[in-house]
Amino acid sequence: MELNTKDVLKKKILDAQEMVRDYEMYSKNVQDTEVSDLFKTFAEESGYQARKLQDLLKKIDKS
Repeated sequence: MELNTKDVLKKKILDAQEMVRDYEMYSKNVQDTEVSDLFKTFAEESGYQARKLQDLLKKIDKS
């Protein structure tokens, strides 16, 4: 099955959002503060990626 650009963007948005949730949950459940802080950073970075992908999808939808 071949996906078009919109389908790929939607899939990757969902993937990035899931990563945000996972990293946030892991950051709260690990005891090591260094690992927790790293997971918080990863959650923020994944959130940034999700936002950028959503912006791109909106741009494509307008055209």
